[in-house]
Amino acid sequence: MTKATMTWRAGGCHCGAVRFEAALPDTVDAQTCNCSICNMTGFLHIIVHENRFRLTQGAEHLTSYSFNTHTAKHLFCEICGVKSFYRPRSNPDGWSVNAHCLDEAGAPALSITAFDGRDWEKHAGELAHLSKEAS
Repeated sequence: MTKATMTWRAGGCHCGAVRFEAALPDTVDAQTCNCSICNMTGFLHIIVHENRFRLTQGAEHLTSYSFNTHTAKHLFCEICGVKSFYRPRSNPDGWSVNAHCLDEAGAPALSITAFDGRDWEKHAGELAHLSKEAS
């Protein structure tokens, strides 16, 4: 099997104070989620290994929110309130990038699947492989 070519793709929050890059292939698997926070915010997940993510600007503008088990660290821009990425509970070795926050220029094609986050404990294992580095 051929390893996908990765390209660093930029994105950020609405006001531009927070910027990031994620190394992504030309076509990316993304997940919608029906859990309470994702459903309310419309977050579209692209989960990557931490080596394929870098914060390029605005660390000082990030504020954190956590709930329930307090494992996931939801990071928001303190200026505009947008959550461009966060450290997910299902993938503590990775980052979940919001596909809606990627810059349109150079954005990958998306293959979107639904994830049942309302029944998170039952389905979390379905996401665990997404932040693993390909060998």
